[in-house]
Amino acid sequence: MTSGKWMFRLISALMVLVSFFTALFQTGLPSRTGMPDTKPGEYGQWVDPFIGTGGLPWACAMLSPGPTSPFGMVRLNADTTFPGGINAFKTGNAGYYYAHNYIWGFSHTRLSGTGVMDMGHFRVTPAAGDTNPADRLSKPLVYSHKQEVATAGYYAVMLPGIDCLAELTTTVHTGAHRYTFSTGKDAHLLIDATSFLAGGRAQDGKINIIPEAMEVEGEARVFTGFTGRYGGLKGYFVARFNKPFKSFGTWTGETAAPGSTQSAGSDTGADINFGNIKNEPVELKLGISFVSLENARENLDTETAGLDFEGVRDAARAAWDTWLSRIKIESPDPEIKTIFYTALYHSMIMPTNFTDVNGQYLGFKEQVSTVGDFTYRTDMSIWDTYRTEHPLLNLIAPDIQRDCLKSLVRMARADGTLPRWPSGTGETGSMFGTPANMVVAESYLKGITDFEAEEAYGYMKNTSLQILAEGTRAQSDVQAFKDYGYVPADNEDISVSKTLELAWADGSTALLAAALGKTQDAAFFTEKSLGYKNLWNPETKYFQGRYIDGTWVTPLLPNFTSYYDEILPKEVSSAYCEGSARQWRWSAPQDPQGLVALFGREYFVSELNQFMVDASKNRAALNPGAGYWQGNQHDIHAPYLFDEAGRPDLTQKWVRWCLAERHSTDINGLDGNDDGGTLSAWYVFSAMGLYPVAGTDRYWLGSPNVEKAEINLGTGKTLTVKAENQSPENIYVQSVTLNGVRLTEPSIVHSQIADGGTMTFVMGPAPAANGGF
Repeated sequence: MTSGKWMFRLISALMVLVSFFTALFQTGLPSRTGMPDTKPGEYGQWVDPFIGTGGLPWACAMLSPGPTSPFGMVRLNADTTFPGGINAFKTGNAGYYYAHNYIWGFSHTRLSGTGVMDMGHFRVTPAAGDTNPADRLSKPLVYSHKQEVATAGYYAVMLPGIDCLAELTTTVHTGAHRYTFSTGKDAHLLIDATSFLAGGRAQDGKINIIPEAMEVEGEARVFTGFTGRYGGLKGYFVARFNKPFKSFGTWTGETAAPGSTQSAGSDTGADINFGNIKNEPVELKLGISFVSLENARENLDTETAGLDFEGVRDAARAAWDTWLSRIKIESPDPEIKTIFYTALYHSMIMPTNFTDVNGQYLGFKEQVSTVGDFTYRTDMSIWDTYRTEHPLLNLIAPDIQRDCLKSLVRMARADGTLPRWPSGTGETGSMFGTPANMVVAESYLKGITDFEAEEAYGYMKNTSLQILAEGTRAQSDVQAFKDYGYVPADNEDISVSKTLELAWADGSTALLAAALGKTQDAAFFTEKSLGYKNLWNPETKYFQGRYIDGTWVTPLLPNFTSYYDEILPKEVSSAYCEGSARQWRWSAPQDPQGLVALFGREYFVSELNQFMVDASKNRAALNPGAGYWQGNQHDIHAPYLFDEAGRPDLTQKWVRWCLAERHSTDINGLDGNDDGGTLSAWYVFSAMGLYPVAGTDRYWLGSPNVEKAEINLGTGKTLTVKAENQSPENIYVQSVTLNGVRLTEPSIVHSQIADGGTMTFVMGPAPAANGGF
């Protein structure tokens, strides 16, 4: 075993102890006293941003409670840490972790729910009295969750060590801060031009203080988990205050320069002293851009001109209520409403609006371009989000989804192929396969056709065939799948997972080809998508690693996840990514009937049911086991496969179990990383009784747990879903009608609901014949 693996285990064990003792003294969310009214909106009142901010360090949702605007560029949040500025492995990849009890300050950029800690531009840290900027990281500010509140678009926390109340809100490109010091000591705000989230670095930092304008300008290039993969992400800011400066200075490294207005380096910032402003709030508005300083200023001016903190906050609240009202649910259960609207909120944080107010954006390879009739968006965790998040955008926000499609095409123009995990200004290379194929095909099939569909299809086809322009990154797994009809285990890790994902993508490519009238291509890619069967071992009845000579990889230990390979003397699950053979057994949604046939129908139902039975008894567990694991994406759709095997009653049973047991209002309220809204969107869909077959135009039907959902389709049409007699006991569908016509199959296609209408579920306490269909 390598020393790296031993270190991983040691750190993991220490974090388990930290989490254990934290949980010992802190259960659930504390009551909050003495804090400002969050003033939530009609729908924002049901959003609890603290859901998913805690739990086991590597198994939590990796969410943050700080404010952002819907799909905004700025995600302003407290950057938290343990005492002494210690931030150990996998503790809060969004910069915030509920078990932390200290705050470094408040930075403006991050990802949401991902397995990678990224960005952290332009941290603002309040201080009081004699201040040494060099101490800002080693002497963080203590805080308590009892004096911390948040809602959609607003966050506040008391910092008792400096007697300061910090309040935050945002526009799309601007972070608005308000600090109220209750001490007579001099009040300082430190602006760190070169900040980053833990584990990163920065360079090319610059600061320029303009005292007469009560402004600070700056820039820096940040290298973090993802940004470091494509050369760093350079950002610019303009900060404007509402009070004059008593004094000011800069710092470079550990050297402070009182009275200086300019500085540069890899560790540099501004120290602004307002003097004794006891009980007189100081407000700061900080606009950012990734194009230029001029654009940062224009973003700031355009979005906040004439607005004080309360004005920005009111606008943020209104923006969130507008977006959250895209789905209006009725439920007598406040917990369900809280989980639902918090999930909807989390599904509207990414993808990121990367376009400045003047239409410019920084694209791949740092090319500055100007949009025409769309908004350029990035930060798409596509390997995850193609399953639920992008289908949700297709349903309720086709304008946002169209932006994503046009953005993906422009990324491909720069990179030669569609990305699988674009973030900031580059392709991060995270995960595998060609998941953008599912996103593009599904969107087109669901009626979003006003984008460069032919061009996108060309990238999909050429990537699958590895016909690449000079300089385009080759993909050995895609080439192998083309050559052998599966990805051999001889020279590719996670060969089974790669085969299954690539086959799924080819199935989506076939559907798009057919929709574009390319019948020969459609037939070719349909056949190619059946390559998943080449890894089906009829004796073990598992998808199993296979060598080029056709022999199987042994031993096959279906219950051993790939995580066990970290501690076993021999790797036994290297053919599977982030899971086990059992968890990868269900990944052929492009050919669900073919998948069922490989098992035989009765055996399929029996094995899938046992798979659900064997799910961990605990949400976001230390060891997820080898049963159903919603916390990772590859088997997230599994409960709906009973619909394909003639047992929709079991889909209904297990979907309701998942809704109740894998989502809650607690800090560990999701079963794993939310990954850009993936788990959250799963809940939103399932609560309404339908679920997308990703990469197609189909939806499986499940068991809604809300009485009614009015779904604004973003086209002027409304789909209303009703669930008559729905209750925690009445989980089984007795019948479903769509616009008065009874459905005879537990699935529909998008065209059946594209013009709106009414879908009515009648629920009961026991399974109906044929699951109600």
